[in-house]
Amino acid sequence: MKVLLDECLPRRLLRDLTRYSATTVPRQGWAGTKDVELIRLAEEEFDVFITMDSNLAFQQNLHAINLCIVVLCAVNSRYETLQPLIPEVLKAIETVRPGAIITVG
Repeated sequence: MKVLLDECLPRRLLRDLTRYSATTVPRQGWAGTKDVELIRLAEEEFDVFITMDSNLAFQQNLHAINLCIVVLCAVNSRYETLQPLIPEVLKAIETVRPGAIITVG
């Protein structure tokens, strides 16, 4: 399972996803890429895209893509805030299906 973390998320979350092949948007060289293009790039190489961008689901026709999107809902993007959501994120990843949008938090 290949997982991509959006650039708005702390890189430290990768430590909590070690059972998967996980990386970040900046490590892929895609920092600053607009949502439409980012989703297109991600679906070619990844199974899951994790973000905090709750508007993403309303901006794109995501049900037609070959990628599952996990949207984290939290008051901020600090690692200490997001880390408690990881068990639920891991459950979401295990049930991944293309075109699914899963909200966690």
